[in-house]
Amino acid sequence: MTGLPTRRAVLQAGLAAGGALWLRPTEAQGGSGTALGLVIRIEPDNRVVIGCRAPEIGQGVRTALPMLIAEELDVRWADVRVEQLPLMVDFLVQPPRWRVGSQGAGGSTNIPEAWADHRQFGADARALLVAAAAARWNTDAAVLRTEDGHVLHADGRRLPYAALAAQAAALPAPTEKAALKDPAHFCIVGTPQRVVDAHDIVTGRAVYGLDVTPDDTLVAVMARCPTFDGALESFDDRAARAVPGVVDVVAIPGPKPGEPLAENLAAGVAVLARNTWAALRGRAALKVRWQPGPHVRESSAAFAAQCERLLESPGRVVRSDGDLEAALQQAARTVQATYRVPFASHAPMEPPNVVVQFENGRARVVGSQQSPGAAPRRVMNHTGIPRDRVDVRMTRAGGGFGRRLSSDFVAEAVLIAKASGRNVKLMWTRDDDLRHDFYRPAGHHRLTAALDGRGRVTAWNHKLAGASKYYRRADIKPEDDWTSELYVDDFPARLVPHLRLEWCAAQSGIPRGSWRAPAHWANAFVVQSFLDEVAHAAGRDPLALRLELLDREGRLPYGQHGGPTFEPARLAAVLRQVASAIDWPRARPAGRGVGLACHFTFGGYAAHAIEVAMGGPQGVRIEHVACAVDVGRPINPLGIEAQMQGGTLDGLAAALLQQITVDGGRVVQGSFAEYPLLPQALVPRRMQVHVVPSTVDPVGCGEMGIPTVAPALANAIFRASGRRLRRLPMRADLVKGAAGST
Repeated sequence: MTGLPTRRAVLQAGLAAGGALWLRPTEAQGGSGTALGLVIRIEPDNRVVIGCRAPEIGQGVRTALPMLIAEELDVRWADVRVEQLPLMVDFLVQPPRWRVGSQGAGGSTNIPEAWADHRQFGADARALLVAAAAARWNTDAAVLRTEDGHVLHADGRRLPYAALAAQAAALPAPTEKAALKDPAHFCIVGTPQRVVDAHDIVTGRAVYGLDVTPDDTLVAVMARCPTFDGALESFDDRAARAVPGVVDVVAIPGPKPGEPLAENLAAGVAVLARNTWAALRGRAALKVRWQPGPHVRESSAAFAAQCERLLESPGRVVRSDGDLEAALQQAARTVQATYRVPFASHAPMEPPNVVVQFENGRARVVGSQQSPGAAPRRVMNHTGIPRDRVDVRMTRAGGGFGRRLSSDFVAEAVLIAKASGRNVKLMWTRDDDLRHDFYRPAGHHRLTAALDGRGRVTAWNHKLAGASKYYRRADIKPEDDWTSELYVDDFPARLVPHLRLEWCAAQSGIPRGSWRAPAHWANAFVVQSFLDEVAHAAGRDPLALRLELLDREGRLPYGQHGGPTFEPARLAAVLRQVASAIDWPRARPAGRGVGLACHFTFGGYAAHAIEVAMGGPQGVRIEHVACAVDVGRPINPLGIEAQMQGGTLDGLAAALLQQITVDGGRVVQGSFAEYPLLPQALVPRRMQVHVVPSTVDPVGCGEMGIPTVAPALANAIFRASGRRLRRLPMRADLVKGAAGST
């Protein structure tokens, strides 16, 4: 049979040929190219292979990071091929020349980190090639220049990099960093480039973790205790073992008291089989008795009641500027509202999965990850195999959104492999993922603002009762973990003279972790929605009120991730951009309205303006979305546009439809029918993305597009209907016609 190679064959070829190519220039295998450092290989036909160090989870790093190297290396982008690097576990003991830097994917950090080192990788390799040419021609390197993968002499001679690569690789590492290009001469950075593996994706050649099933592994699925921190009491596996294809059944203990939850998510029973169908049938045949654990009485209703009680008591003051009480007493008017944000699941299209293999005191981990550096630690913790004897390979991931930052599924696979003595491929199903996630924290936010006689904001109080993200970190107590939920330098800090932020720690057993744009998602929703309420109460235009606060030059100190400074004028600029794009001043007919919102997230500035029309089976139609983003110098404008579009769609789904609820100490939702993705009927009819040109150092944009969606939508619905929606998700209130004033 002829045709396209199978995904497994593609992966096996990649692992066989690709891994060793990056270890040392002298150990290059699987081809005749020459490696310059760990991330660049020059092929005999003068094409260039560039290794991507970070996991690709859809954020575009497999395209953007190599662009930085190719720019400084001075090669044509059309001549570049990108390969995924394995985890370089031995970077701690290698000299600087062999280090590749951080290999994770989270917090929109890849671009700013790569801006600092990837350009240098390319420039240093270019300098070695120039030095090799200077030696070949017996001339001064100062008279040479590079262009399109060639070294050029002032007298007209030229040599392709391929003719110089072996000689360059043999040169000693430069003692000083090579000079970087003047950005004015960039040819690749700042140009729109399509995803490098787009063709592989649409033709089915792209390899995801789910595609990897080595011949010597068994497929494992696990029945997990449905209640938080419950335990395995007993199980009968006779029927499971009778299923054709089932090979083994093993028990996996839950975390010990005080053990970090990231080690393994739940106690359970794993079924190992020769294929996925047999493993699933075997799991269905298990008879298991569970000990429900300490949180069996937990429910969403009880959590909400707890948060309401906490809001009525003093919280821990984590920021206090000016004299809030005096400002409230002197105010011409005060406004107060309470907003509610639910728990949410990551729900990536590809559920967690991973391959773990052991052989001769070594281990291999292959799969879709965001924290590949955690995998060797999981292996070492549970087997004693040293980190530098763990080979970690990263496939393209079918989404991440923070879910794969927690390596619980790797720990599970290691425990199953250890208990069974088999190499395993652990598979999670959709209901596994929805019911055993690390969920976005939930909370109730009570905001109070004071206005003077001219309608200006003079005081601001933000009180949050919620469940913290790092609730089981050994070094942080829940009552102290306000830093993951309240960013004390966020807008409107330092823009309002009297400001107080308060934290009330709610108790919950539900596992929690990082979600796309973590606390920015919730805080942007409540702050930007409430600011609209303040404007309405003052009889002021919501855009004008925001610009009054933001229109100031200079930088404000910003101590959280994305700092060290925040520039209000840049946030005002993206806000003006979306207001112009959606024609903010234009009057709309009854039943239509426009809302806007802006936010500073992880160093980037973003704004949304949304126009809606009320009615229809969904309760609302989203007519027009305008989005603007300033992430510094754009590396790949097309990639930024794609991230903002994706963030907008994810933000609409989360704002309108998605919530995780708890009953009896367990998660209720177990499918996309209960935790829906955005249907076509709610997709915006028109969407614009404006990428602000800039010359300042870039930041990542994977999380910039989502925080301002929900508040812009809520504000648009208010202007269209007069209904203020303060509770997420919004659709139930829309369909019921509720006033949403609770």
